[in-house]
Order: sequence, then C-alpha cells, then structure tokens
Amino acid sequence: MTDQPIGEMPFETALSELESIIDRLERGDVPLEESISLYERGAALKAHCETRLKAAREKIEKVVLKTDGTAEVEAVTFD
Repeated sequence: MTDQPIGEMPFETALSELESIIDRLERGDVPLEESISLYERGAALKAHCETRLKAAREKIEKVVLKTDGTAEVEAVTFD
C-alpha cells in the first residue's frame, strides 16, 4: 500500500494496489483494524478506477462513413 493520494494515481497503479488489497484480505491473516483500513482504501481505489474507466469511455470516438461519402466522428456506445 502506498501513501500516494488516490486521486493522483494512474489507472494501472490504482488497479494494481486494489488487487494487492484484495489478495491480502482474502488471505484472512490481517488484523481487524488493518482489514477495515484496507477495505476503506480498496473501496476508494475501486471508485477511482471506475471513474477513470468512465472518462476513458467518454473520450473514445469512432469514424463513421456517411451515405454521401463524407466521414463523421461519433461517440462510441458500449452496450
């Protein structure tokens, strides 16, 4: 676990730390107070990762060829 503020973390760093927290909690060998702290940081990391993914999805666009032969840029939808 790092002391880096979550809001400043790149997605990959936050995801890696979240995976590490999950591994530690699943092992079950962490004292209760530390487990609570880890869980809280994990929840914040999860929210941060979700926010970063949402922002990335909103930036993705696709080029569409219109019937008149011109190109147009549209937002990509994920269903």
